[in-house]
Amino acid sequence: AGDDTAAKPDAAAGHQPSAEELLQAIKDIKTQFPDYGIKRVWTYLKEEKSWQVSEKRVKSTMQENGLTEGGGPAAADGAVEGGEGGGEAKKKKGKVKKDMTPKEQTWPEPTVPIMEIYPNGDYPTGEICEYQGLNAFRTTDAEKKELEKLESTIYEEVREAAEVHRTARKYLQGLAKPGELMIDLCEKLENKVRELIKADFPERGIAFPTGCSINHVAAHWTPNGGDKTVLQYDDIVKFDFGTHVNGRIIDCAFTHYFNPRYDPLAQAVKDATNTGIREAGIDVRLCDIGAAIQEVMESYEVEIEGKTYGVKSIRNLNGHSIGPYQIHAGKSVPIVKGGDQTKMEEGEMFAIETFGSTGKGVVHEDLECSHYMKNFDVGHVPLRMAKAKELLGVIDRNFGTLAFCRRYLDRLGCKQYLLGLKNLCDTGLVQPYPPLVDVKGSFTAQYEHTILLRPTCKEIISRGEDY
Repeated sequence: AGDDTAAKPDAAAGHQPSAEELLQAIKDIKTQFPDYGIKRVWTYLKEEKSWQVSEKRVKSTMQENGLTEGGGPAAADGAVEGGEGGGEAKKKKGKVKKDMTPKEQTWPEPTVPIMEIYPNGDYPTGEICEYQGLNAFRTTDAEKKELEKLESTIYEEVREAAEVHRTARKYLQGLAKPGELMIDLCEKLENKVRELIKADFPERGIAFPTGCSINHVAAHWTPNGGDKTVLQYDDIVKFDFGTHVNGRIIDCAFTHYFNPRYDPLAQAVKDATNTGIREAGIDVRLCDIGAAIQEVMESYEVEIEGKTYGVKSIRNLNGHSIGPYQIHAGKSVPIVKGGDQTKMEEGEMFAIETFGSTGKGVVHEDLECSHYMKNFDVGHVPLRMAKAKELLGVIDRNFGTLAFCRRYLDRLGCKQYLLGLKNLCDTGLVQPYPPLVDVKGSFTAQYEHTILLRPTCKEIISRGEDY
């Protein structure tokens, strides 16, 4: 079965393709997988077609035929030197000098990749908060400043991902209006993220599917293929999407609505999230952050259709630490009192997110599952089902340990994969993440930012003019 691949293997191991064969194969792969960059095309040719071809030759062929667009950083590297491959005579080219002239973004639809707006790689810094109390010395400490110089590359990677997020969410905020299909909003946003970040797995792209949970659904809902859900005037939606550069993930979310009756609910959650950000810092206990968040959240009331509700923190939803290619890296940041005594540490990244509800303040799994993610620490698990093996290969090549959804598999051309996906979940290789809901008739809101506990300061990387 070859449902999940661009082309069937058609040559024995060691086959050296002609120039025409190689070009046609690359075109076929790019047609099926438009986001594939040079490295992924080369890997596909080696692993799926068993061709003996160098990465340098693939790069040269793609660049000479204009096939690197959307293919990530390699597309901007310029022509390769030498150009030898398979015996074809090629003109020797020198390195093309990269254009360092900053471009301006286009609006109302952004079309310029963020790296072309900041060609020097000097991306906007997030909101800086100086440490207080016993950590106040860090602001001017020479040793801490030197530590930051060593991490400068990581800082710029995550700042680029944040600038992509800010630009993409501004675009989404202009699109999301009553009467729009939710699936159309998600796909427009995700395609825009791919364009702005020059998506090329594993170096850069979408970090996880677009959550667009509505009303009593608090998290982990995105439409599956064919879904006809339409955004309504009285809906309150939590848009939660992620971007990454070299696995440095930005996890950031906001609440979108049209009816002003939700203002107090949204304000309660926004204030609670900002409280969590303010309280977070090196050596701060996670439980203390949760207590502060709950106190602020539950000081609010909201009146909906003549009935007054106290806003409740959803006690079984949390913020979390973030690692490279790992959205949940082990530490949880509670949003109610009585949590973990564990402390935050220098150098860690956290998603500080809070959820408020007019319902019970507790969520449970319900509705059709759309979100999945390969378990980060899973070892080798023998698979008997051919479809499961095939699907695991697709997941490894396109997502790794980053979350994905069924729409992403549809987009890659996968067919009849649900049984294989269930088998991967049953074996523990892949974890399903069903939607999380409070009681029907309730309303929920969410705000979230990614913060970095740098040695000298706390940086709210995803902060924008909107929230």
